[in-house]
Amino acid sequence: MLSTADIIAFVPTKDSAKARAFYEGVLGLRFVSDDGFALVFNANGIMIRVAKAQQQFTPVQYTILGWNVKEIEKVAARLLEQGVHFERYGFFQQDDLGIWTAPSGDKVAWFKDPDGNTLSVSEHKDWKR
Repeated sequence: MLSTADIIAFVPTKDSAKARAFYEGVLGLRFVSDDGFALVFNANGIMIRVAKAQQQFTPVQYTILGWNVKEIEKVAARLLEQGVHFERYGFFQQDDLGIWTAPSGDKVAWFKDPDGNTLSVSEHKDWKR
């Protein structure tokens, strides 16, 4: 039923000005509107609503939003140039850019937005089986 419907992603924010600067200025997403409840961005045809939290929230410690990219090393290097800090985790090996390579060959690097939400870039070559 929903397999052909468009996805809308939601991310909470405490500070919409910082969130807009990050998602638009650092990540390069196209800002569409501020509808009073959320900042709306176009991410390659996917709507991302950065929701203005009406109450305090504690960011979860797992990834809530990520992008499947080609050539993750190039993407990570460009994000580093934009000031993005990639998270380092002590329980598996990451390369100099902060990229972890899974046993399957998939690659992931994690970073946080200004609210502490965990985001990622990843390269999954065979996900559309």
